[in-house]
Amino acid sequence: MAKLYLVPTPIGNLEDMTLRAIRILKEVDLILAEDTRTSKVLLNHFEVQTPLQSYHMHNEHQLVERLVAKIMTGLSVALISDAGTPGISDPGFLLIRACLQAGIETECLPGATAFVPALVQSGLPCDRFVFEGFLPVKKGRQTRLEALKNESRTMVFYESPHKLLKTLTDFISHFGAERPVSLSREISKKFEETKRGSLAEVHDYFQQKPPKGEFVIVLAGLPK
Repeated sequence: MAKLYLVPTPIGNLEDMTLRAIRILKEVDLILAEDTRTSKVLLNHFEVQTPLQSYHMHNEHQLVERLVAKIMTGLSVALISDAGTPGISDPGFLLIRACLQAGIETECLPGATAFVPALVQSGLPCDRFVFEGFLPVKKGRQTRLEALKNESRTMVFYESPHKLLKTLTDFISHFGAERPVSLSREISKKFEETKRGSLAEVHDYFQQKPPKGEFVIVLAGLPK
């Protein structure tokens, strides 16, 4: 039956893969993977032999119509990213939207997403929050930060290690050095770490200890 499955994959520990996700990946006709080399390691571990096709940010615009047409012939297709849930700061939105517009059934499995454990263990309010993902690198960056200055909800960002100190410096400029923050890196991996404190304290910490791994930044909102 024609269907698109959105299948989360582990963000670190392979034991985070669900039994249902493994079953779906074995049953579908095709798996779309962000990086087929990375995904092949995961699929081999769970003895999944379903055919793989590359689908990433550099080719998704060109492939969407072709993939929708392929699914409409009756194929069941699973979309995975290198780690986490497809569509969350990873390719997926364009294909999901196109499938829905074409009347194709979609189903998203629950599973690993980096920002949820980082948010919950931050110690900051998580009953209401806003997910910002990666900030713009250049154009629109300062405008976005300025728009968030009065945000009262907890804010969640993703950041790479080589841009972390610049982002923390920008946060100090816009939100103040004393704003509480929690940084989690390498979630679900061997060297998982969470550092909590003020923006100034965390900035100083990572100046002394060069950042490594992908980061989730959980920033307190403006006090009411």
